[in-house]
Amino acid sequence: MKRILLIGAGRSTSSMISYWLQKMEDHSFGLTIVDVYTELATKIVKNHPNVAILAINILEDEAQRKQLITSHDIVVSMLPAHLHLEVAKDCILFKKHLFTASYVSEGMKQLHEEAVQNGVMLLNEMGVDPGIDHMSAMQVIDKIKIQGGKMILFESFTGGLVAPESDDNLWNYKFTWNPRNVVLAGQGGVSKFIQEGKYKYIPYQKLFRRTEFLQVEGYGTFEGYANRDSLKYRSIYGLDDIATMYRGTLRRVGFSKAWDMLVQLGMTDDSYTIEDSENMSYRDFTNAFLAYHPTDSVELKLRHYLKIDQDDVLWYKLVELDLFNSNKMVGLKNATPAQILEKILSEKWKLQAQDKDMIVMYHKFGYEIDGQQKQIDATMVCLGEDQTYTAMAKTVGLPLAIAALRTLTKGWCIPGVQIPILPEIYQPILLELQEHGIIFHEKDTMYQGYNSENLVY
Repeated sequence: MKRILLIGAGRSTSSMISYWLQKMEDHSFGLTIVDVYTELATKIVKNHPNVAILAINILEDEAQRKQLITSHDIVVSMLPAHLHLEVAKDCILFKKHLFTASYVSEGMKQLHEEAVQNGVMLLNEMGVDPGIDHMSAMQVIDKIKIQGGKMILFESFTGGLVAPESDDNLWNYKFTWNPRNVVLAGQGGVSKFIQEGKYKYIPYQKLFRRTEFLQVEGYGTFEGYANRDSLKYRSIYGLDDIATMYRGTLRRVGFSKAWDMLVQLGMTDDSYTIEDSENMSYRDFTNAFLAYHPTDSVELKLRHYLKIDQDDVLWYKLVELDLFNSNKMVGLKNATPAQILEKILSEKWKLQAQDKDMIVMYHKFGYEIDGQQKQIDATMVCLGEDQTYTAMAKTVGLPLAIAALRTLTKGWCIPGVQIPILPEIYQPILLELQEHGIIFHEKDTMYQGYNSENLVY
Protein backbone atom coordinates (compact mmCIF):
# COMPACT_ATOMS: atom_id res chain seq x y z
CA MET A 1 0.00 0.00 0.00
CA LYS A 2 1.32 3.44 -0.93
CA ARG A 3 1.57 5.96 1.90
CA ILE A 4 1.54 9.74 2.42
CA LEU A 5 3.63 11.25 5.21
CA LEU A 6 2.23 14.46 6.74
CA ILE A 7 4.75 16.31 8.88
CA GLY A 8 2.99 18.86 11.07
CA ALA A 9 -0.67 18.67 12.05
CA GLY A 10 -1.70 22.15 13.07
CA ARG A 11 -5.07 23.88 12.64
CA SER A 12 -4.68 24.32 8.89
CA THR A 13 -4.49 20.55 8.25
CA SER A 14 -8.06 19.59 9.23
CA SER A 15 -9.55 19.79 5.74
CA MET A 16 -6.47 18.17 4.23
CA ILE A 17 -6.70 15.13 6.51
CA SER A 18 -10.47 14.82 6.03
CA TYR A 19 -10.04 14.95 2.24
CA TRP A 20 -7.58 12.05 2.33
CA LEU A 21 -9.84 10.04 4.65
CA GLN A 22 -12.70 10.42 2.16
CA LYS A 23 -10.50 9.45 -0.79
CA MET A 24 -9.33 6.29 0.97
CA GLU A 25 -12.75 4.85 0.12
CA ASP A 26 -11.85 5.02 -3.60
CA HIS A 27 -8.06 4.65 -3.49
CA SER A 28 -6.07 2.22 -1.45
CA PHE A 29 -3.41 4.24 0.38
CA GLY A 30 -2.22 4.91 3.89
CA LEU A 31 -1.39 8.06 5.85
CA THR A 32 1.10 8.75 8.62
CA ILE A 33 0.73 11.97 10.60
CA VAL A 34 3.69 13.21 12.65
CA ASP A 35 3.60 16.08 15.13
CA VAL A 36 4.55 16.86 18.70
CA TYR A 37 0.89 17.69 19.32
CA THR A 38 -1.63 15.20 17.94
CA GLU A 39 -4.95 16.27 19.48
CA LEU A 40 -6.45 17.71 16.29
CA ALA A 41 -5.35 14.80 14.10
CA THR A 42 -6.66 12.25 16.60
CA LYS A 43 -10.03 14.02 16.72
CA ILE A 44 -10.39 13.93 12.92
CA VAL A 45 -8.96 10.48 12.20
CA LYS A 46 -11.00 8.59 14.83
CA ASN A 47 -8.94 5.38 14.75
CA HIS A 48 -9.08 4.94 10.97
CA PRO A 49 -7.27 1.69 10.14
CA ASN A 50 -5.21 3.24 7.32
CA VAL A 51 -3.85 6.10 9.44
CA ALA A 52 -0.97 6.13 11.92
CA ILE A 53 -0.44 9.10 14.24
CA LEU A 54 3.00 9.58 15.81
CA ALA A 55 3.65 12.09 18.60
CA ILE A 56 7.32 12.83 17.91
CA ASN A 57 9.59 15.73 17.00
CA ILE A 58 10.81 14.63 13.60
CA LEU A 59 13.46 17.36 13.39
CA GLU A 60 15.27 16.36 16.56
CA ASP A 61 15.72 12.75 15.47
CA GLU A 62 17.47 12.68 12.08
CA ALA A 63 17.53 8.87 11.87
CA GLN A 64 13.80 8.61 12.53
CA ARG A 65 13.03 11.37 10.02
CA LYS A 66 15.04 9.63 7.32
CA GLN A 67 13.41 6.29 8.14
CA LEU A 68 9.91 7.78 7.87
CA ILE A 69 10.64 9.56 4.58
CA THR A 70 12.21 6.39 3.15
CA SER A 71 9.14 4.30 4.02
CA HIS A 72 6.61 6.67 2.43
CA ASP A 73 5.87 7.63 -1.16
CA ILE A 74 4.79 11.27 -0.78
CA VAL A 75 5.78 13.86 1.85
CA VAL A 76 3.67 16.90 2.79
CA SER A 77 5.41 19.34 5.14
CA MET A 78 3.30 21.74 7.19
CA LEU A 79 6.25 22.78 9.32
CA PRO A 80 7.20 26.45 9.67
CA ALA A 81 8.82 27.62 6.42
CA HIS A 82 12.38 27.74 7.74
CA LEU A 83 12.23 24.06 8.69
CA HIS A 84 11.39 22.65 5.25
CA LEU A 85 14.95 22.54 3.97
CA GLU A 86 16.22 19.46 5.84
CA VAL A 87 13.06 17.58 4.88
CA ALA A 88 13.55 18.61 1.23
CA LYS A 89 17.14 17.37 1.21
CA ASP A 90 16.04 14.00 2.56
CA CYS A 91 13.28 13.81 -0.06
CA ILE A 92 15.82 14.30 -2.83
CA LEU A 93 18.15 11.74 -1.26
CA PHE A 94 15.42 9.10 -1.09
CA LYS A 95 13.63 10.22 -4.29
CA LYS A 96 10.33 11.23 -2.65
CA HIS A 97 8.14 14.11 -3.84
CA LEU A 98 7.57 16.98 -1.39
CA PHE A 99 4.67 19.44 -1.07
CA THR A 100 4.55 22.61 1.07
CA ALA A 101 2.37 25.71 1.37
CA SER A 102 5.35 28.01 2.01
CA TYR A 103 7.13 30.51 -0.18
CA VAL A 104 10.20 29.16 -1.97
CA SER A 105 13.22 30.13 0.11
CA GLU A 106 16.69 30.81 -1.28
CA GLY A 107 17.84 27.51 0.19
CA MET A 108 14.98 25.66 -1.52
CA LYS A 109 15.77 27.31 -4.87
CA GLN A 110 19.30 25.95 -4.70
CA LEU A 111 17.93 22.40 -4.64
CA HIS A 112 16.31 22.72 -8.08
CA GLU A 113 18.99 21.09 -10.24
CA GLU A 114 19.56 18.27 -7.80
CA ALA A 115 15.82 17.63 -7.63
CA VAL A 116 15.60 17.54 -11.45
CA GLN A 117 18.50 15.10 -11.69
CA ASN A 118 16.78 12.79 -9.21
CA GLY A 119 13.32 13.09 -10.78
CA VAL A 120 11.90 14.63 -7.61
CA MET A 121 9.20 17.32 -7.50
CA LEU A 122 9.46 19.88 -4.71
CA LEU A 123 6.14 21.69 -5.14
CA ASN A 124 5.92 24.76 -2.92
CA GLU A 125 3.47 27.66 -2.52
CA MET A 126 0.50 25.29 -2.68
CA GLY A 127 -1.70 26.94 -0.04
CA VAL A 128 -4.03 29.90 -0.40
CA ASP A 129 -1.66 32.88 -0.60
CA PRO A 130 0.70 31.73 -1.95
CA GLY A 131 -1.09 29.01 -3.86
CA ILE A 132 -4.67 29.53 -4.95
CA ASP A 133 -3.74 33.12 -5.82
CA HIS A 134 -1.07 31.86 -8.26
CA MET A 135 -3.32 29.26 -9.84
CA SER A 136 -6.39 31.46 -10.27
CA ALA A 137 -4.30 34.34 -11.62
CA MET A 138 -2.39 32.23 -14.13
CA GLN A 139 -5.58 30.61 -15.41
CA VAL A 140 -6.94 34.00 -16.48
CA ILE A 141 -3.57 35.40 -17.63
CA ASP A 142 -2.95 32.35 -19.84
CA LYS A 143 -6.49 32.61 -21.24
CA ILE A 144 -5.93 36.27 -22.16
CA LYS A 145 -2.61 35.48 -23.84
CA ILE A 146 -4.10 32.57 -25.81
CA GLN A 147 -6.77 34.95 -27.14
CA GLY A 148 -4.03 37.32 -28.33
CA GLY A 149 -4.35 39.83 -25.50
CA LYS A 150 -1.51 41.73 -23.84
CA MET A 151 -1.57 42.20 -20.08
CA ILE A 152 -1.19 45.81 -18.91
CA LEU A 153 -2.44 45.61 -15.31
CA PHE A 154 -2.59 42.95 -12.62
CA GLU A 155 -3.70 43.51 -9.04
CA SER A 156 -4.26 40.75 -6.51
CA PHE A 157 -5.56 40.91 -2.93
CA THR A 158 -6.17 38.23 -0.30
CA GLY A 159 -7.49 38.49 3.25
CA GLY A 160 -8.10 36.07 6.09
CA LEU A 161 -11.04 37.67 7.91
CA VAL A 162 -13.88 36.98 10.27
CA ALA A 163 -17.16 35.95 8.60
CA PRO A 164 -19.94 38.60 8.63
CA GLU A 165 -22.09 36.69 11.14
CA SER A 166 -19.17 36.55 13.60
CA ASP A 167 -18.02 40.15 13.10
CA ASP A 168 -18.72 41.69 16.51
CA ASN A 169 -15.91 44.14 17.31
CA LEU A 170 -15.08 47.67 16.16
CA TRP A 171 -12.02 46.50 14.23
CA ASN A 172 -14.10 44.06 12.13
CA TYR A 173 -11.26 41.58 12.56
CA LYS A 174 -10.27 38.43 14.42
CA PHE A 175 -7.21 36.22 14.13
CA THR A 176 -7.71 33.44 11.61
CA TRP A 177 -4.01 32.68 11.19
CA ASN A 178 -0.76 33.17 13.11
CA PRO A 179 -1.24 36.33 15.25
CA ARG A 180 2.47 37.09 15.18
CA ASN A 181 2.43 37.34 11.39
CA VAL A 182 -0.41 39.87 11.62
CA VAL A 183 1.43 42.01 14.17
CA LEU A 184 4.64 42.02 12.10
CA ALA A 185 2.96 42.45 8.70
CA GLY A 186 4.83 44.80 6.39
CA GLN A 187 8.00 44.98 8.47
CA GLY A 188 11.52 44.16 7.39
CA GLY A 189 11.56 46.12 4.15
CA VAL A 190 9.82 48.56 1.89
CA SER A 191 6.67 47.63 -0.03
CA LYS A 192 7.27 48.11 -3.74
CA PHE A 193 5.16 47.85 -6.88
CA ILE A 194 4.81 49.40 -10.32
CA GLN A 195 1.95 51.73 -11.29
CA GLU A 196 1.39 52.90 -14.87
CA GLY A 197 5.07 52.23 -15.60
CA LYS A 198 6.31 54.11 -12.52
CA TYR A 199 8.04 52.34 -9.66
CA LYS A 200 6.48 53.05 -6.26
CA TYR A 201 7.82 52.45 -2.76
CA ILE A 202 6.00 52.60 0.58
CA PRO A 203 8.06 52.50 3.80
CA TYR A 204 6.58 50.60 6.73
CA GLN A 205 5.66 53.72 8.71
CA LYS A 206 3.44 54.86 5.79
CA LEU A 207 2.12 51.48 4.68
CA PHE A 208 -1.23 51.51 6.45
CA ARG A 209 -2.21 54.96 5.19
CA ARG A 210 -2.04 53.87 1.53
CA THR A 211 -5.04 51.63 0.94
CA GLU A 212 -7.25 50.83 -2.01
CA PHE A 213 -11.02 50.25 -1.75
CA LEU A 214 -12.60 47.17 -3.35
CA GLN A 215 -16.19 45.96 -3.65
CA VAL A 216 -17.05 42.26 -3.39
CA GLU A 217 -20.61 41.52 -4.40
CA GLY A 218 -22.63 40.27 -1.46
CA TYR A 219 -19.92 41.10 1.07
CA GLY A 220 -19.50 44.86 0.85
CA THR A 221 -16.41 47.05 0.81
CA PHE A 222 -12.86 46.07 1.71
CA GLU A 223 -9.54 47.88 1.75
CA GLY A 224 -6.20 46.55 0.58
CA TYR A 225 -2.69 47.57 1.59
CA ALA A 226 0.46 46.68 -0.34
CA ASN A 227 2.40 43.48 0.24
CA ARG A 228 6.14 43.72 0.54
CA ASP A 229 7.41 42.99 -3.00
CA SER A 230 4.99 42.89 -5.90
CA LEU A 231 7.71 43.38 -8.51
CA LYS A 232 9.14 39.84 -8.33
CA TYR A 233 5.83 38.45 -9.59
CA ARG A 234 6.28 40.06 -13.00
CA SER A 235 8.77 37.41 -14.06
CA ILE A 236 7.03 34.61 -12.13
CA TYR A 237 3.78 35.29 -14.01
CA GLY A 238 5.51 36.02 -17.32
CA LEU A 239 4.56 39.72 -17.16
CA ASP A 240 7.99 41.38 -17.29
CA ASP A 241 6.76 44.35 -19.32
CA ILE A 242 3.45 44.94 -17.51
CA ALA A 243 2.72 48.57 -16.60
CA THR A 244 0.96 47.92 -13.28
CA MET A 245 1.65 45.09 -10.84
CA TYR A 246 0.30 45.30 -7.29
CA ARG A 247 -0.31 42.61 -4.66
CA GLY A 248 -1.97 43.40 -1.36
CA THR A 249 -3.69 42.21 1.81
CA LEU A 250 -7.42 42.73 2.42
CA ARG A 251 -9.05 44.09 5.55
CA ARG A 252 -12.42 45.69 6.27
CA VAL A 253 -12.55 49.45 5.70
CA GLY A 254 -11.11 51.38 8.62
CA PHE A 255 -8.80 48.66 9.93
CA SER A 256 -5.62 50.03 8.39
CA LYS A 257 -6.10 53.58 9.65
CA ALA A 258 -6.65 52.25 13.16
CA TRP A 259 -3.72 49.82 12.91
CA ASP A 260 -1.53 52.73 11.85
CA MET A 261 -2.04 54.24 15.33
CA LEU A 262 -0.38 51.18 16.87
CA VAL A 263 2.46 51.45 14.35
CA GLN A 264 3.00 55.15 15.09
CA LEU A 265 3.02 54.49 18.83
CA GLY A 266 5.73 51.84 18.34
CA MET A 267 3.71 48.90 19.63
CA THR A 268 4.47 46.69 16.61
CA ASP A 269 8.27 46.99 17.01
CA ASP A 270 10.00 43.63 17.48
CA SER A 271 13.61 44.88 17.54
CA TYR A 272 14.14 45.41 21.29
CA THR A 273 12.87 44.18 24.64
CA ILE A 274 11.15 46.19 27.35
CA GLU A 275 12.66 46.18 30.84
CA ASP A 276 10.51 44.68 33.61
CA SER A 277 7.82 43.86 31.04
CA GLU A 278 6.39 41.01 33.13
CA ASN A 279 5.34 43.48 35.85
CA MET A 280 3.71 45.97 33.49
CA SER A 281 -0.01 46.52 33.24
CA TYR A 282 -1.56 47.12 29.84
CA ARG A 283 -1.89 50.77 30.86
CA ASP A 284 1.83 50.90 31.73
CA PHE A 285 2.65 49.43 28.33
CA THR A 286 0.66 52.13 26.54
CA ASN A 287 2.16 54.86 28.71
CA ALA A 288 5.68 53.65 27.90
CA PHE A 289 5.35 55.14 24.40
CA LEU A 290 4.07 58.53 25.55
CA ALA A 291 5.87 61.59 26.90
CA TYR A 292 6.06 62.16 30.63
CA HIS A 293 3.62 64.63 32.14
CA PRO A 294 3.08 65.17 35.88
CA THR A 295 -0.71 65.53 35.66
CA ASP A 296 -2.09 64.51 32.27
CA SER A 297 -3.68 61.07 32.09
CA VAL A 298 -2.49 58.34 29.73
CA GLU A 299 -5.72 58.74 27.76
CA LEU A 300 -5.23 62.49 27.32
CA LYS A 301 -1.57 62.16 26.34
CA LEU A 302 -2.40 59.52 23.74
CA ARG A 303 -5.21 61.56 22.18
CA HIS A 304 -2.93 64.58 21.92
CA TYR A 305 -0.11 62.49 20.44
CA LEU A 306 -2.28 60.82 17.80
CA LYS A 307 -4.46 63.91 17.26
CA ILE A 308 -7.76 62.07 17.73
CA ASP A 309 -10.90 63.30 19.46
CA GLN A 310 -12.65 61.56 22.32
CA ASP A 311 -15.72 60.92 20.16
CA ASP A 312 -13.67 59.55 17.22
CA VAL A 313 -14.29 55.88 16.37
CA LEU A 314 -10.50 55.46 16.33
CA TRP A 315 -10.47 56.27 20.03
CA TYR A 316 -13.14 53.69 20.78
CA LYS A 317 -11.14 51.09 18.88
CA LEU A 318 -8.17 51.66 21.18
CA VAL A 319 -10.35 51.54 24.28
CA GLU A 320 -11.87 48.26 23.08
CA LEU A 321 -8.42 46.65 23.18
CA ASP A 322 -8.05 47.32 26.95
CA LEU A 323 -4.91 49.37 26.33
CA PHE A 324 -5.74 51.58 29.32
CA ASN A 325 -6.56 48.75 31.71
CA SER A 326 -4.42 48.96 34.86
CA ASN A 327 -5.60 45.60 36.22
CA LYS A 328 -4.50 43.37 33.34
CA MET A 329 -0.81 42.45 33.46
CA VAL A 330 1.56 41.74 30.56
CA GLY A 331 3.18 38.80 32.38
CA LEU A 332 5.83 38.27 29.67
CA LYS A 333 9.47 38.52 30.68
CA ASN A 334 11.89 40.45 28.44
CA ALA A 335 9.17 40.89 25.82
CA THR A 336 9.32 43.05 22.73
CA PRO A 337 6.54 45.57 22.10
CA ALA A 338 5.26 43.33 19.30
CA GLN A 339 5.09 40.31 21.62
CA ILE A 340 3.13 42.28 24.21
CA LEU A 341 0.74 43.64 21.58
CA GLU A 342 0.26 40.11 20.23
CA LYS A 343 -0.78 38.93 23.70
CA ILE A 344 -3.22 41.82 24.13
CA LEU A 345 -4.79 41.31 20.71
CA SER A 346 -4.98 37.54 21.08
CA GLU A 347 -7.30 38.04 24.02
CA LYS A 348 -9.57 40.37 22.08
CA TRP A 349 -9.44 38.91 18.58
CA LYS A 350 -9.54 35.19 19.28
CA LEU A 351 -12.13 33.26 17.28
CA GLN A 352 -14.70 31.99 19.73
CA ALA A 353 -16.24 28.51 19.61
CA GLN A 354 -19.24 29.72 17.61
CA ASP A 355 -17.26 32.02 15.29
CA LYS A 356 -16.57 31.40 11.61
CA ASP A 357 -13.80 32.78 9.45
CA MET A 358 -13.69 33.89 5.81
CA ILE A 359 -11.11 34.02 3.02
CA VAL A 360 -11.59 36.73 0.38
CA MET A 361 -9.53 36.93 -2.82
CA TYR A 362 -9.81 39.61 -5.51
CA HIS A 363 -7.93 39.80 -8.83
CA LYS A 364 -7.99 42.57 -11.43
CA PHE A 365 -6.72 41.84 -14.95
CA GLY A 366 -6.31 44.74 -17.35
CA TYR A 367 -5.38 43.88 -20.95
CA GLU A 368 -5.33 45.11 -24.55
CA ILE A 369 -6.85 43.11 -27.39
CA ASP A 370 -7.78 44.15 -30.93
CA GLY A 371 -6.95 47.77 -30.11
CA GLN A 372 -9.26 47.86 -27.07
CA GLN A 373 -8.53 47.97 -23.37
CA LYS A 374 -10.55 45.54 -21.27
CA GLN A 375 -10.70 44.34 -17.67
CA ILE A 376 -11.70 41.17 -15.86
CA ASP A 377 -12.41 41.17 -12.13
CA ALA A 378 -12.32 37.78 -10.39
CA THR A 379 -13.45 37.24 -6.80
CA MET A 380 -13.56 34.26 -4.46
CA VAL A 381 -15.11 34.07 -0.99
CA CYS A 382 -14.77 30.95 1.14
CA LEU A 383 -16.58 30.68 4.47
CA GLY A 384 -15.51 28.40 7.30
CA GLU A 385 -17.85 25.77 8.72
CA ASP A 386 -16.70 25.81 12.34
CA GLN A 387 -13.57 26.02 14.49
CA THR A 388 -12.17 22.80 13.04
CA TYR A 389 -13.01 23.17 9.36
CA THR A 390 -12.16 26.83 8.91
CA ALA A 391 -11.96 28.68 5.61
CA MET A 392 -8.23 29.00 6.25
CA ALA A 393 -7.89 25.24 6.68
CA LYS A 394 -9.87 24.60 3.50
CA THR A 395 -7.94 27.01 1.30
CA VAL A 396 -4.51 26.13 2.69
CA GLY A 397 -4.97 22.38 3.04
CA LEU A 398 -7.10 21.27 0.11
CA PRO A 399 -4.72 22.34 -2.72
CA LEU A 400 -1.93 20.41 -1.02
CA ALA A 401 -4.14 17.40 -0.41
CA ILE A 402 -5.32 17.29 -4.01
CA ALA A 403 -1.82 17.71 -5.45
CA ALA A 404 -0.34 15.02 -3.22
CA LEU A 405 -3.08 12.52 -4.06
CA ARG A 406 -2.75 13.15 -7.81
CA THR A 407 0.96 12.41 -7.57
CA LEU A 408 0.32 9.30 -5.48
CA THR A 409 -2.41 7.84 -7.69
CA LYS A 410 -1.64 9.19 -11.17
CA GLY A 411 2.15 9.46 -11.12
CA TRP A 412 1.84 13.23 -11.61
CA CYS A 413 5.33 14.80 -11.51
CA ILE A 414 7.17 17.87 -12.81
CA PRO A 415 10.71 17.47 -11.45
CA GLY A 416 12.50 20.34 -9.70
CA VAL A 417 11.51 23.16 -7.39
CA GLN A 418 8.08 24.22 -8.63
CA ILE A 419 5.22 26.57 -7.81
CA PRO A 420 1.70 26.11 -9.24
CA ILE A 421 1.87 28.42 -12.27
CA LEU A 422 1.82 25.75 -14.99
CA PRO A 423 -1.51 24.68 -16.60
CA GLU A 424 -0.82 21.01 -15.91
CA ILE A 425 -0.73 21.90 -12.20
CA TYR A 426 -3.40 24.56 -11.78
CA GLN A 427 -6.12 23.29 -14.15
CA PRO A 428 -7.02 20.01 -12.41
CA ILE A 429 -6.59 21.47 -8.92
CA LEU A 430 -8.78 24.53 -9.53
CA LEU A 431 -11.40 22.26 -11.09
CA GLU A 432 -11.52 19.99 -8.05
CA LEU A 433 -11.47 22.93 -5.62
CA GLN A 434 -14.81 24.01 -7.11
CA GLU A 435 -16.33 20.83 -5.68
CA HIS A 436 -15.39 22.16 -2.25
CA GLY A 437 -16.92 25.60 -2.73
CA ILE A 438 -13.70 27.39 -3.67
CA ILE A 439 -15.02 29.08 -6.80
CA PHE A 440 -13.89 32.21 -8.65
CA HIS A 441 -16.52 34.45 -10.19
CA GLU A 442 -15.22 36.37 -13.20
CA LYS A 443 -16.78 39.58 -14.45
CA ASP A 444 -15.92 41.55 -17.58
CA THR A 445 -15.92 45.24 -16.77
CA MET A 446 -14.82 48.58 -18.18
CA TYR A 447 -11.05 49.05 -17.98
CA GLN A 448 -10.30 51.46 -15.14
CA GLY A 449 -6.53 51.37 -14.93
CA TYR A 450 -4.93 51.97 -11.56
CA ASN A 451 -7.70 54.06 -10.05
CA SER A 452 -6.09 56.68 -7.81
CA GLU A 453 -9.54 57.79 -6.66
CA ASN A 454 -9.75 54.57 -4.66
CA LEU A 455 -6.56 55.29 -2.76
CA VAL A 456 -6.41 56.71 0.77
CA TYR A 457 -3.32 58.69 1.70
